[in-house]
Amino acid sequence: MRRREFLGVVSGFVARPVAAQAQQPDATRRIGVLVGLSEDDADMIARLAALRQGLARRGWSEGRNIRIDYRYAPAGANVETLAKELIASQPDVILGHTVTIAAALQKESRTIPIVFVSLADPIGSGFISSLARPGGNMTGLMTFEPSIAGKWCSMLKEVNPQIKRAAFMANPEIKSYEFYLRAAQTSAAALSLRTLAARRASTSAYTAICLPRGSHWGICLSSRSGS
Repeated sequence: MRRREFLGVVSGFVARPVAAQAQQPDATRRIGVLVGLSEDDADMIARLAALRQGLARRGWSEGRNIRIDYRYAPAGANVETLAKELIASQPDVILGHTVTIAAALQKESRTIPIVFVSLADPIGSGFISSLARPGGNMTGLMTFEPSIAGKWCSMLKEVNPQIKRAAFMANPEIKSYEFYLRAAQTSAAALSLRTLAARRASTSAYTAICLPRGSHWGICLSSRSGS
């Protein structure tokens, strides 16, 4: 996540419309936050603290001119109900964390601005039309740029220049798999690599595919390949 860009997006939505804000200097803006981790998760606590600090540096502080309503849906628990609650509160902008949450928010509103984070393929997921022109009421940040798949291929060749084939493996439930596979296939051709699409959900399945194939095989595993 590029924190500076993320804060710029959120701050920009909170600040609109400028004309109305100038006429009502004491108006409180509302930010809705729906995340996919628990309230006591250390990583999420740090991220939300960074959000508040970044907004404060831009002149937006809780208790003064913004109110932030938090909802937590660890592993997607009660996400639809929480999305309905948040939309019903009519915030000026909503921050949605993970593809499941973004989908739930999109289902409930096509007008309230929604900023998503931790999404791998917002186009393929149906949230935006393109990276340059998102369209609709959603925008945000991708987890990785598609070009990262090409770097994975390059790293395999650096480790072993004799590699001729690369297996791209991931948990079958990961929706972004095809997105990165297509990018990898484009880059692999320039490196004289052939790619194998292999959706597997267990370490034993990976071993069964790769070990018999010899030293001319490489493997790229998703960070959530076994989850």
